[in-house]
Amino acid sequence: MYNRELYLYEEIMLLAFKDNEGTIPFGTMYNFAVSGAFMAELLLTERIKVDPSDKKKLAKPVDKKKFGDPLLDECLESIFDSRKERRMQIWVSKFANMSKLKHRTAKQLCRRGILRMKEEDVLLIFKRKVYPEVNPGPERELKNRLREAIFTDKQDLDPRTTVVLALADKTGLLKVNFDKKKLKQSKKRIKKICNGEVTAQATQEAIQAMQAAIAAATTAASVAATAGATN
Repeated sequence: MYNRELYLYEEIMLLAFKDNEGTIPFGTMYNFAVSGAFMAELLLTERIKVDPSDKKKLAKPVDKKKFGDPLLDECLESIFDSRKERRMQIWVSKFANMSKLKHRTAKQLCRRGILRMKEEDVLLIFKRKVYPEVNPGPERELKNRLREAIFTDKQDLDPRTTVVLALADKTGLLKVNFDKKKLKQSKKRIKKICNGEVTAQATQEAIQAMQAAIAAATTAASVAATAGATN
């Protein structure tokens, strides 16, 4: 049963999976959104920090306290065990290519009772795992938050909603969840949110730090897309 706030990467995955089919639409860069969400979670909870004046945007380890979530704890441990501090972009690229990322993130949502795993035949030869939704409540609540953020003039948006929106926008996930025409009409509003202009003053410092994770995800995704187009 859903009874507590989801992690950022879990919310990203709710946007990534088709509700009934349990598959991820072609053309999204969900893995970079998930990876950016990992880094944003570490920033928000002050496990790591980024010096705003640091042009390299190095991820600096601060607190090794575990989340109790296998994916986030693995990311945190990797950063702490690294022999040197690395750029946010490097970590985002690394975590976006974690082994079985889709299935591992889906497994966490299955444990919460939001998705379920099932196997289906492909061309009567292969089998694949898909993750249809069984509890629509959490995704409905998330989309309501995003809809309010995008299509109203609400100020002082909470940082978690801002991060999910920004990552979803940069990696194609907004377009598969909301009307493209309406999104285009709200382009300026979305840009303001992604730039951290619609946030409470008290959370401004955290938002600025998270922009490093968002920017890193965007850059890594662009590089991957360019490489794929030229291969």
